[in-house]
Amino acid sequence: MLLILTNGIWIWGIVQQVVFMKPFGNNPISNMGLFIIAILMILFSIGFYNIKMITEIRKGGVYYRFSVFQFKFKKIDMHDIRSYEIKNYNSLKEFGGWGIRMQNRKNIAYNVSGNMGIQFELKNGKKILIGTQLPNGFKKALDKLAG
Repeated sequence: MLLILTNGIWIWGIVQQVVFMKPFGNNPISNMGLFIIAILMILFSIGFYNIKMITEIRKGGVYYRFSVFQFKFKKIDMHDIRSYEIKNYNSLKEFGGWGIRMQNRKNIAYNVSGNMGIQFELKNGKKILIGTQLPNGFKKALDKLAG
């Protein structure tokens, strides 16, 4: 809703300044400046709307990618995992929000929405939480891969 409201303000600014010939704001920018800002905001909104967490369990490990921000999959090798468990978490309290979040260098979360995920504890002491809407299916697939 916030992105729709923000885009609406810039589009209204274009209509007001270009169509009705009334300056938009106390210190109006050029028409071209308004067009550029509106286009950038719309592109940002499209990118924000398309953010998703992609997780794949393949032979040898867990591959994950936070679309829009990561172009290549990252891998958690099965040999590097000490343990994993389903975790119910509060993203705001524990990580300060959603996205790629770090409590510190050893505790990282990748989440888009919800409050469920798989918490991996690696042999090097690092913890990685990957949010999922299907925690039981995710864990079942991991159990099968781990043997």
